[in-house]
Amino acid sequence: MQDNPLPSPFGRRKFLSGAGAAAGAAIVGASAIAARADEKARADEKSASSHGRIKQSIVFWCFNVAGEMWDIERTCQVAKQLGVTSIELLGTEHWPALKKHGLTCAIAPNGMPGAPFMKGFNNPKYHEEVIGRTTKMIDDCADAGFPSVIAFTGFKFRDADDPKSEVISLEEGRDNCVAGFKKIIGHAEKRGVNICIEHLNSRDGSHPMKGHPGYQGDDVDYVADICRRVGSPRMKLLFDIYHVQIMNGDVIRRLEQHKDVIGHIHTAGNPGRSELDDNQEINYPPIMRKLVEIGYTGYVGQEFIPTRAPLAGLEQAVRLCDV
Repeated sequence: MQDNPLPSPFGRRKFLSGAGAAAGAAIVGASAIAARADEKARADEKSASSHGRIKQSIVFWCFNVAGEMWDIERTCQVAKQLGVTSIELLGTEHWPALKKHGLTCAIAPNGMPGAPFMKGFNNPKYHEEVIGRTTKMIDDCADAGFPSVIAFTGFKFRDADDPKSEVISLEEGRDNCVAGFKKIIGHAEKRGVNICIEHLNSRDGSHPMKGHPGYQGDDVDYVADICRRVGSPRMKLLFDIYHVQIMNGDVIRRLEQHKDVIGHIHTAGNPGRSELDDNQEINYPPIMRKLVEIGYTGYVGQEFIPTRAPLAGLEQAVRLCDV
């Protein structure tokens, strides 16, 4: 089988910036009529999250693909309906709506434009910008009372926009990350905000948000090691179950192994980054029970790309993780 080609950086930016609205809407696949009917039918149902042992969050971009689906007001309404207390990875312009509805943002974006996972802490070429933008978001989160900011290793290429450029070695990338984070972790400590660096898969090149060929932090053990080398209780690992399953597997054992540095969790079904249903291979309830067992008190963000009526899939996911 021929390997998937590396998606162009322009394609990633296009999807994230909204210019790829048609493609995003096609992937989501649910008609507005079906979505409205589904929502109406469920409007009076009991909250999907009732046990309270797992705090759940809705990842905004998944349900607002290029503005084609739920706006922030509708997303807030859905969160409250399902008993979810957070909407995450959304810009500061949407934070007043969260406050109005009594919701939080479990983890904020780092402020980098376009595809923020491309230019990260592994490359000194981008340190000034990424450190500046992350510091600004730390302050915004502290002022708003939100707990965490996302971070990335970045792509392994010396020029993140050019996959033919020199490759940064794993050792150099790790050392650059540690040096970069040490420049701002003291500020994060003072402001009481976590920096959560995300592990991403580099195997799936089928879609700009299903996988990230070229991403350096594609081994969860490598990313956890970066956290430990920074040596701060505010330096955390964003453990994305979908990405870990693709790259490392052995999810429950790895949760135990890295429980000391886990600061945030993401979900999605594999393969395909779609709903948490019986068409995919990850068994979520025992994974959630493991989170309870290890004493995890952070949030679990639902980050799947809907392929059917979004409320039905989201309600199913919230119930499944409500152990």
